[in-house]
Amino acid sequence: MAEAAKAQATQDFVPLKEVRDGVIILKDGSLRSLLMASSINLALKSQDEQQAIIAQFQNFLNSLEFSVQFFVESRDLDIRPYIALLEERLAAELDDLMKIQIREYIAFIKDFTQRANIMSKNFFIVVPYDPALISRGGGVKGALEGLVPGRASATTATVTDEQFEQYRTQLEQRVAVIEQGLIRTGVRVVSLGTEEVIELFYKLFNPGELEKPLQVQQVGAAAAAAVR
Repeated sequence: MAEAAKAQATQDFVPLKEVRDGVIILKDGSLRSLLMASSINLALKSQDEQQAIIAQFQNFLNSLEFSVQFFVESRDLDIRPYIALLEERLAAELDDLMKIQIREYIAFIKDFTQRANIMSKNFFIVVPYDPALISRGGGVKGALEGLVPGRASATTATVTDEQFEQYRTQLEQRVAVIEQGLIRTGVRVVSLGTEEVIELFYKLFNPGELEKPLQVQQVGAAAAAAVR
């Protein structure tokens, strides 16, 4: 009985209600879209290029008529899928010399990743659309606080299919503005689908767990490759 009560309390703590067609629906009825963005290494750019990129990004921010949230995910690099791929290649290899080289390479990768602190970074943009906040002037804080743990709405709003399609149209227009603005800076973005959103939130709410379903892992890798 206590475990059931604990699970219910945890569920109330999470502001997410569902993910539909890649769109996050919060308990208060507001919508969020998640974009994965590519990165730019300014250190490899000339001074003129750096200034041009910064100026374009500044113009992009100044042109926005709605709030957005930039989120950077930093995690220890999980090398296990790559090691598993190498071990499959090792098992299928017939040449003895290649077997030795693959085995030594696997040992090198394992030792190197244990000695070095290798992090993987993913860049995301949260695009909000909240009809209720628009009507009452919630501002930047109101638009973003729905995704902050511990600030879930006390009431759960119901979004009909007709309302969802209407709100999603407005949200997609905002996403298009973000995409067009960032393209001018050299940043490529891709909208996350349902499986990719679920994977992201699974990792956020389960930081100690590295395992995830293979299908979801493959979808997430495909999304990351799309912006590179």
